[in-house]
This record gives sequence, structure tokens and C-alpha cells, in this order.
Amino acid sequence: MTDTTDTTARGQGNGRDRLSGSVIAVAGAAGPAGQATLLRLAEEGATVVAADADAERLAQAVDAARFAHGGATVTGDTVDLLSLDATREWAGRTEKEFGHIDGLVHLVGGWRGSASFAETDLADWEALHNLLLRTVQHTSLAFEKPLERSANGRYLLISAAGASKPTAGNAAYAASKAAAEAWTLALGDAFRKAGGEAGPSAAAVILVVKALVHDQLRADRPNAKFAGFTDVKNLAEAIAATWTEPADELNGTRLWLTPKP
Repeated sequence: MTDTTDTTARGQGNGRDRLSGSVIAVAGAAGPAGQATLLRLAEEGATVVAADADAERLAQAVDAARFAHGGATVTGDTVDLLSLDATREWAGRTEKEFGHIDGLVHLVGGWRGSASFAETDLADWEALHNLLLRTVQHTSLAFEKPLERSANGRYLLISAAGASKPTAGNAAYAASKAAAEAWTLALGDAFRKAGGEAGPSAAAVILVVKALVHDQLRADRPNAKFAGFTDVKNLAEAIAATWTEPADELNGTRLWLTPKP
């Protein structure tokens, strides 16, 4: 699939063991979205290999997924995703240990903004460039070939609606997200070319949210409406569901989990 036409995420129900035998790496796994994703993937029967820079929070997330789903294989490792060598070493070690890699879920996030365009601090660009783009570059380069070798590989980027409609105070954030989307779509074109006439065996997909919400955030802000926000549990379900769709139909697409701006 060569175009990047927007498409709507398709729900796949609440079946179990859809991902039995799959090996899925999750980058940025210690936050609320990562925790929900580890739980969902483990519930679906996947072997989950989690990474984050925060060792303590990562250990808690991994333990929670293991505890919730007895017998699930969930591992955690602190990986410096700002180092291409370290990221490649993580991918190589994972493929060697488990024999294959069927997915990389990119959940590394961060936000910085300003009150107006004129007040934009270019230091925010430097920080967000590293968090939101450099980590995408490194994980995509490290995992491209393992995902191509999979029978049903997925590279999943979680992006934001603001990349398509940036606001004055979010210039650095939106630009970083837009660049990460472009990079991911280029990976999708690489998958397409590698598949040749048979079509790609792996898909690069962008899941678009306005913002994310979770139970603790609702408890902390009981009067907030969170209009258009995506619950991290729903995001995790959408992530798991991508493996039930043909790679050639998903590759190079955006799945909107919030109304388009």
C-alpha cells in the first residue's frame, strides 16, 4: 500500500490469545499508556519486551502485567533510545533470545509548549526533537529488518492530532510529531518495497490521538471533561487489534482514535 490515506481504526472485539506466539517490544513502557499496553498485550498471549529509561517505574509496570496475567512472559530493560547502538543492541538481543520480533510499539512521549508563538523556547524543540523524533529514528532503524523477517510485523507510532493542525503555542511539539509521522511513513514505504509483488509482510502505522487520559488523571481532575481524549485502555486495544488486519491494508496509514481536527 503506497498511499497514506487516513483510515478509521476498526475494533476487533475482546477476544483472547489473538497474539499467542508473537513477540512485541514496547518502547516507553513505564507510563500509563505503556502500563495499559503491557497488560493488554500480555492478556492477548504475546511475549512482551518492555523498555524505558525509568528503571523503577518500568519494573512496576512489568510486575503488574505479570501479576495480572499469570504465566505471561513480560520482561523489562532500561534502554537508552537516544543511542542508536544501544537500540540496535536491544533489538538484536531480543531477536536472538526469542527467535523473532513481531512488533515495536513506540510510546515514548513528552510535551512542552508556550503561551504564544513568539514565546516559543527553542530549547523545547531540542528536547522534543530527542524525545519524539530521535527515538523514532533509532527504533525504526533498529527494528526494520527484524520486523520484515516477521510474518506479520508492526511498527506502531502513537502520534497527536496537533501534528496535522498545530497551534501557536505548540510549534515545537507539533513539528516534532509531524516529523516523526513522516519518518514512520518512510519506514512504511521501505516495508512496501521489501515486500515486492507479494506485498509487505510488515506494516508501519500511525495511531492518532488528541491526548490520553487514564484513571489517575480523572481522579486528580474530577471536574475535567477530557473531550476527545483517548483512554489508555482503548489505545491498548487499538494497538493489539492492528495484528488482526492485513499488513498491506494497514501499512502507511493513520488510524484516528479521535475526531479529525
